Amino acid sequence: MLVVIVLIVILGLVFDFTNGFHDTANAIATSVSTRALSPRAAVLLAGAMNLIGAMTFTGVAKTIGGKIADPLKIPHGTIVVLCALVAAIFWNLFTWYFGIPSSSSHALIGGLTGAVIGAAGFHAVDLAGFTSIIEALITSPICAFALGFAIMWAFRGVFGWRSPHRVNRVFRVLQCFSAAAQAFMHGTNDSQKTMGVITFALIAGGYQHTMHVPLWVKTLCAIAMGVGTASGGWRIIKTVGSKIIKIEPINGFASDLTSSIIIFGFTLFKLPVSSTHVISSAIMGSGAAKRARGVHWNVAGRILVAWLVTIPMSGLIAAGLTKLALL
Repeated sequence: MLVVIVLIVILGLVFDFTNGFHDTANAIATSVSTRALSPRAAVLLAGAMNLIGAMTFTGVAKTIGGKIADPLKIPHGTIVVLCALVAAIFWNLFTWYFGIPSSSSHALIGGLTGAVIGAAGFHAVDLAGFTSIIEALITSPICAFALGFAIMWAFRGVFGWRSPHRVNRVFRVLQCFSAAAQAFMHGTNDSQKTMGVITFALIAGGYQHTMHVPLWVKTLCAIAMGVGTASGGWRIIKTVGSKIIKIEPINGFASDLTSSIIIFGFTLFKLPVSSTHVISSAIMGSGAAKRARGVHWNVAGRILVAWLVTIPMSGLIAAGLTKLALL
């Protein structure tokens, strides 16, 4: 059993690392595309702020670890977590290779749910808890689009009559701070999901009895997320930073501010969100407020498709792996 737990921790850290470089674009794509930050400075800043954010909260970890299923009631709970992590890592790498800004959060949630179903059937899933998680994943990008639109519309009203060159110069400086804030918020939500899954495995393996996240789990996950973020994810940065809209400092800052507010708000309510889809939606909202025709809606469609297929695909992969493991 101890060997399986150690393997789960290792895979959890690998997932957090892939989550970091997969989602680096979320925090720095706008600031890099507007040249507010150099790529190197941006990834180092994002890595450091992700690490700090990951050490700050644990509410989302408890939601992921306890609301999808009860770890004390799932047979072969450690195998369930192992298969969930393998499925999520595979999906992260698959979508990263093709430059698709899919959600690491969706992959892990889908993987854990599919693995639980593969081990114990549909009845083992906590329907109320799972539904609350899905509701948060659906509503957060909608809120991000609406808030991004509103903030950019307000900025246009306040700064529209000023010199574009002067406005962009000011907002390019402000983007340095908004990128840091966004990376911090990413850490407060995304890294906690792996903490929750590892804690789920510790309970299922009999090593603890509550959803309290041990300090060593928080520390390792935070470091893995920070190092992964600092390694960069340039394929996805290109998609988020240039293929959705032509980003200028003012709407880049509006997007960063929007996503920081949305991610932090949901974190306070202990609800997981997809930082990928929150930030992509914030960019689309700010772009639509400036010029709807300037938004590349076909790219937005690809992101939507990735949103729709990630949970079921990672769930199917995890369920299949679990069935094979338990033969």
